Amino acid sequence: MAAVTVRWLGHSAFSLKDASGKTVLVDPWIEGNPSATGNAGTLGKADFLLVTHDHFDHMSEVPAVARETGALVIAIFEVAGALKAAGVPEARLLNGGGGMNIGGTVTIDGLAFTMTEARHSCSLGAPAGYVIRFPSGITVYHSGDTGIFAGMSLIGELYPIDVALLPIGSVFTMDWRQAAKAVSLLKPKAVVPMHYGTFPILEPNAGRFAAECARVAPQTRVVVLKPGEAAEF
Repeated sequence: MAAVTVRWLGHSAFSLKDASGKTVLVDPWIEGNPSATGNAGTLGKADFLLVTHDHFDHMSEVPAVARETGALVIAIFEVAGALKAAGVPEARLLNGGGGMNIGGTVTIDGLAFTMTEARHSCSLGAPAGYVIRFPSGITVYHSGDTGIFAGMSLIGELYPIDVALLPIGSVFTMDWRQAAKAVSLLKPKAVVPMHYGTFPILEPNAGRFAAECARVAPQTRVVVLKPGEAAEF
């Protein structure tokens, strides 16, 4: 099975690159992100850009990143409409600005994107996560900002996950203990923690999460990245 390169850009932002050359960005908050370096122009070309919800640390740089990378933006209906109003061209928005909604799956150029629920707040639509199935056969789950919920076990059952990208920072998302329990529900082969260390009020590192995963989900490999680092799965 060919690999997918997962690069953590800091906070909840990721670049996922398949062996076929397809690149997927998720919540690319770069220039305003204190844990990241660079700007929209340093990301290079991308094929898809996924938005989980409308908070500033997820959506604020999407118009600029879409313009610089040429990516097709995938978002929930209301967020897609807001991005269209903000000047993102219809041609750069899924379904011309209609977006998609929770439970839906769209398949484009061999990649399948399934929008999942997330437990969080937002101003437009509803918060979401994504299951991304690459042509190589690798499946990546980005939960978005979320608390733990029992339906995670169904997500893992329906879409066997190779890599889960989960928040551990507490305050605005799951804490380390909840996130480790989420791993036990999802049963991914590997997990990459996110949404921590960006601000002083968040969990500063992944140490407690990794230790708890070893206790409650020993079947899952914990891969801790620094902003800018990448790993192949």
